[in-house]
Amino acid sequence: MDRIHLVECPRDALQGWPHQVSTEDKVAYYRALLDVGFDTIDVGSFVSTKAVPSMANTAKVLTVIEDEGMLPKQGTRILVIAANERGATAASKFETIDDIGFPLSLSETFQQRNTGASIEEAFSRLDNIQNICLNNSKRLVVYLSMGFGNPYGEVWHPEMLTEFSDRLRRDLNVEVIALSDTVGTAVDHVVEDAFSAVITELPDIEFGAHLHLHATAGLSKIEAALRGGCLRFDGAIRGIGGCPLAQDALVGNAPTERMIELFVNRGLWSIGNERAWDQSQNLASEIFSEV
Repeated sequence: MDRIHLVECPRDALQGWPHQVSTEDKVAYYRALLDVGFDTIDVGSFVSTKAVPSMANTAKVLTVIEDEGMLPKQGTRILVIAANERGATAASKFETIDDIGFPLSLSETFQQRNTGASIEEAFSRLDNIQNICLNNSKRLVVYLSMGFGNPYGEVWHPEMLTEFSDRLRRDLNVEVIALSDTVGTAVDHVVEDAFSAVITELPDIEFGAHLHLHATAGLSKIEAALRGGCLRFDGAIRGIGGCPLAQDALVGNAPTERMIELFVNRGLWSIGNERAWDQSQNLASEIFSEV
């Protein structure tokens, strides 16, 4: 069977955490994560520090990583998020960064709230950001938020995922697209059908799943995406993070430790360094202690 591409997203966990995490603590955490063998690590974002103050030290963290020679293990890609050209330009200066992610929404309302732009303005930004990526040997990754539903009463239908993805590939040559269950309300059969449809229609795109789960739920959404043909999954240790729009404090990211157990048992992934994995979980317990 094909191997899973596993993306660890400490950025998504840290950005909504109620306490600021120091540069030193982030660096120590990332040092351990870099040794685990993840396929991609989402380490931070270059966005408005007023909107997301917890990401204000992203550049400092990356500078330390580069200065200390903490280069990723072979095969591990480093990803950051940027919501506009300014952020993408800042991110492009770091040699360590491989991928720049952009949040594109199927919802006009959420696009405005999340990036201060309309969907059409976001496509224009993406065109510019893709040029920045190409000129600096980076890869553009697009996250399609509100991928499985819309809480604002706007038009939403499953075919929108294929329509948006086709436009991204045709007009902007985007190679990686993550379908995102932003509000955590997707149901299994919709997830399975969505991935089956987009992968069948657009086989040259690497599709990923950024799914939000309830803390008491199992991994049925993950398994549904697998059945649909998805082989790229985002998660965060302990399931920290998610989206406040979920309106449920128990909805967070897919717990990496549970996904690893599932994927390892099925022969779809393997831990590169068990000691680093144990250390990463211990550091996560310290950083994300109860408040």
